[in-house]
Parts: sequence; C-alpha cells; structure tokens
Amino acid sequence: MQVEVTTYYLEMKNPAALRPGQRPSCKAEILQAAVPTPELNRFLYTAVGGAWYWVDRLGWSYRDWLDWLQRPQVQPWVAYLGGNPAGYFELEAQANGDVEIAYFGLLPQFIGQGLGGYLLTRAIQLAWAWNAARIRVNTCSLDHPKALANYRARGLQIYQVKTGLRELPQIPPGPWPGANTP
Repeated sequence: MQVEVTTYYLEMKNPAALRPGQRPSCKAEILQAAVPTPELNRFLYTAVGGAWYWVDRLGWSYRDWLDWLQRPQVQPWVAYLGGNPAGYFELEAQANGDVEIAYFGLLPQFIGQGLGGYLLTRAIQLAWAWNAARIRVNTCSLDHPKALANYRARGLQIYQVKTGLRELPQIPPGPWPGANTP
C-alpha cells in the first residue's frame, strides 16, 4: 500500500543545548555492544522497529549486518532493564564530523516507563563524547507518536521536513513474520 510519510530531520549543534531526560526510577543499564554481532543487532532492529514499519534493513544478509557493524564509525548501544534488552541506539560518525543517531527506540513492553528520555540523553551525550561537530537524527510519521516530542524535549531542533509516498506492507512487519497477525 502507498502511504504518505512525513520525515522530520533534527539536529543539535551545541552540547549545551541538551536538556537531559530524567533518570528512570527503574534500574537501567546502558552498555556498548562492542563485539559486532549481527544476530543481536537484527533482533534489536526488528524488536524495536517491527511495529513502526522499520523495513529498510529486513533484506540484509548476515554479511551485510557484519560489514555494517565492523565499521569503526558505528557504535550500537543497548539499554538493559532487569537483565533484558529494553531498547537501543546506534551511533554513526559521518565524514563531515556529524554523528547520526541512526536508530533509536524501545522494545514495546518498555515504552511508557520513563526510559526513552534517559536513553536519548545518553545517546546524545555519547555522540558529543565522540567529538561530534553536530548531532543528527530523523524520525517520521510512522514512528512512535511520542518520538518527535522526545527528540525536541532533549533540545534537538527540526531543520528540514519532507513528505512523500512510501510503499509499505498492509500491516507492520513485527519482530518476525506473522507476529502482528491474530
């Protein structure tokens, strides 16, 4: 099906612009996934993005994932809660000095627990620690309804908005084929 999608491109040009999210009352740990592990990253990509039509990487082979993760410009970070992966973000250093938050999100069962603002705060702090000239992220009208508000609440500013048609499956793909069907 064809769907009109609005994409919001956001940036932060100064570390002082960060408005930190509160540390959640639950004990969350955020660790870098330092060993390139395609299985883990594909799991996080589908578990977090399956409900939001994240389909760009679904066709990637094991080799594609490994090639991506072995690049020194890529850093995946995972949030754990109670020993379970609760969310993740992926930082990618760009040639022009920007650091992009390439992917960001929470697994569905961890949404609404105050973890999103804290996780985004850590992503931005770690991007600045990576000597970023500017931090970028984008979100779209297919993402969680509170995604854009979280980005803006942390101090990221919209610098471009684009709307266009995208071809999407009838229902979001979920974390595995058939997960979103009764």
